[in-house]
Amino acid sequence: MSTSEIATVLAWHDALNAADYDTLLKLSSDDVEIATPDRAAQGHQALLDWAQQPGRGSAEPGRLYVHDGVVVAEQTLTGEDGQTATAASAFRVVHDHITSVFLHSSLDEALAATGLTERDLDA
Repeated sequence: MSTSEIATVLAWHDALNAADYDTLLKLSSDDVEIATPDRAAQGHQALLDWAQQPGRGSAEPGRLYVHDGVVVAEQTLTGEDGQTATAASAFRVVHDHITSVFLHSSLDEALAATGLTERDLDA
């Protein structure tokens, strides 16, 4: 387990939810990749475009799984309308910077995509 990797992912969530885009960019590599099942983009501008999209809401991390620089965060997503959903994101962390974020519709999907298991749960 790496406390540094987890701290980076938690700080990234804090910056995202607070709309603190300067900190979000400082925590992300210049060539950060952000991907959904149907789209991928790269770089700080792509990250800002995603983070600033209307109606994005917030993502509160729950259970965290970590192994060899990969962190999967289970998330409670809350829209501007107050509706909640559960999802997960897989992060690659290198030298305290997020280099990629892959958005998944479920924790099981994110764990399967990364090869992480319950053994990687940060207890």
